[in-house]
Amino acid sequence: MTTLTAVRPDARISRTPVLAIALATTVVLLVNSPWYGYHRDELYFRLLGEHPRLGYFDTPPLTPMIARVSTAVFGDTLVALRVVPALAAGVLVLLIAIITRELGGNRRAEILAAAGTATGMLTLVAGHTLLTLTTDLVLWTGVTLLVIRALKGDGRQWIWVGLLAGVATYNRDLIVMLLGGIGVGVVLCGPREVLRDRRLWIGAALALLIASPNLYYQATHGWPQFQMATALRENDGTGNRLTFVPLQVVLIGIPQAVVGVVGWRRLWRDRRLRPLAVAYPVACAATLFSGGRPDYTGAFLLYLFAAGCVSAAAWRRRPLLAGALGLNAVINIVLALPVIPESSLASTPVPAVNETAREAVGMRGIAQQVANVVRALPAQDRAGAVVLADNYGEAGALDRWSGEFGLPRIYSSQNELWWWGPPPEGTRVVVAVGFPLTGMSRVFGQCAHAATVQGVIGEEEGRSVIVCRDPRLSWPELWPRMRHYD
Repeated sequence: MTTLTAVRPDARISRTPVLAIALATTVVLLVNSPWYGYHRDELYFRLLGEHPRLGYFDTPPLTPMIARVSTAVFGDTLVALRVVPALAAGVLVLLIAIITRELGGNRRAEILAAAGTATGMLTLVAGHTLLTLTTDLVLWTGVTLLVIRALKGDGRQWIWVGLLAGVATYNRDLIVMLLGGIGVGVVLCGPREVLRDRRLWIGAALALLIASPNLYYQATHGWPQFQMATALRENDGTGNRLTFVPLQVVLIGIPQAVVGVVGWRRLWRDRRLRPLAVAYPVACAATLFSGGRPDYTGAFLLYLFAAGCVSAAAWRRRPLLAGALGLNAVINIVLALPVIPESSLASTPVPAVNETAREAVGMRGIAQQVANVVRALPAQDRAGAVVLADNYGEAGALDRWSGEFGLPRIYSSQNELWWWGPPPEGTRVVVAVGFPLTGMSRVFGQCAHAATVQGVIGEEEGRSVIVCRDPRLSWPELWPRMRHYD
């Protein structure tokens, strides 16, 4: 039987080339970090990080805490938020190269894996912007490396798998999809003897112990992650399912996807590592069923590519593969990084392909335009007015520049922000951002359109800013009616 260890790996990773690629990846991302602007998710994580908690309704605490620490250490700037993503991308490149070595890859395979990972859309997007995906890719890939070593016979690694998986739950609970998929593979295809290894169960218990505060938060708050999953499925499920297959290729790249197919076959042929081959289709099925985002399977794509590099390093047409990877790198850099001038971005295909670029232009302008509306209020209204944001992106932008533009206190009825409570009772003047005029007119005595958001490429473009007065209900009665998850 052909196994992944048929080619004996080098004693140590090919340090100089792989480290150079990882370092170059981090440097390029840091150099590009100031451009375009904050992504709406970055603004949200920054806002959540200002209110440290054990958990939030729509996300575990790790990424908001990264935002909090980053701004505390490096300053409250866009570049500060992007230091960790850039470093994480470099670490990810190293981890994929190490996985390639563990799977039997030689020096050439390690370099191929590092270069293909560094220039993939997934790595560049997650390394340029602070997203939950950013940390997920590193943590999940670390778990995968440990699982490979455990499946190859080093049972001690199961304890480390449990430790790292427990930590990963503080970023997203989706780590259970990776571990569950591998578990299905072990049960269906073996090697079932690992189920008799007490260290596996010690690792599982350790994971549960580490994750228990996060699980306690979920249990005592009505399992909000399930509520959010339901909301995401209802709002975005159809679109996510339709784009799932093409985005699997876009996220990793066409040449990387070809190598990934070879990697899947290579894993399938090795009985010990077959669970990793099974895990990917299991994860795809779970994502499609739940209507989850296509990037939920990003870490799976990367380890399949790493496995494929073991074989691809011996191909006779390696120059053709290298050329394809080079062309793909150029395309991905243009699509993923802010190399196109912001003033020209809207006239290119980039916003249609890269949501992170689309939602990172003009967020400061939202705060400025809302401030203009606030300043135009009569003095007696302005004194007690509040700003009400329809979504977390608007709320994050308004909070970020509230001091600069002199905005009043900001509230939002979406996701975690709804739980922070309504405006104080007695508030009669509201500047509402993103709400429909007809809907707000039903719950306020009078509402008038004041401005239309402009200069934003993303979903905020064209949204209304309205001024409403005299709510028809008390705020404790009105607030539950305004709650929405997305």
